[in-house]
Amino acid sequence: MNIEKRVVELVEEKISEIARPDLFLVSAKLQPNGKLIILVDGDKGIGIAECVQISRYVGFKLEEEDVIKTPYNLEVSSPGIDLPLTMVRQYTKNIGRDLAIKMADGNKREGKLTAITEDAVLIEEKIKEKGKKAEIIESVIPIEQITETKVLISFK
Repeated sequence: MNIEKRVVELVEEKISEIARPDLFLVSAKLQPNGKLIILVDGDKGIGIAECVQISRYVGFKLEEEDVIKTPYNLEVSSPGIDLPLTMVRQYTKNIGRDLAIKMADGNKREGKLTAITEDAVLIEEKIKEKGKKAEIIESVIPIEQITETKVLISFK
């Protein structure tokens, strides 16, 4: 039995039970050190209560079914702000925030996320040419050209 596949099934069962259709699984990974990390997010965020419910359900089912034969630690949380966005759905809740985007061609772009479509993000970029005043332009960036996106945190 594929452990991660079973964990995904269990998480999705519990999410449907919680009755919050905005919740979704980001990833489930069993690391070589025995740490099982489940990242769950929501279009409106996710709270500790939901993480606890998912953790208890998955932990109980894994023990009941004896899925993992070696000792492990189960960790259920939302993806930290330092983790890159990995799903198009994660962009939605970050509309209005500044993003740092790494492109497939090696370029880096920064700007405020204004909209998201199925296959592209729209950002407002500040473009500064030497000797000229900075201009804000709206750029459409195809998702297929993005290798990594991180939310920029401002402490202003």
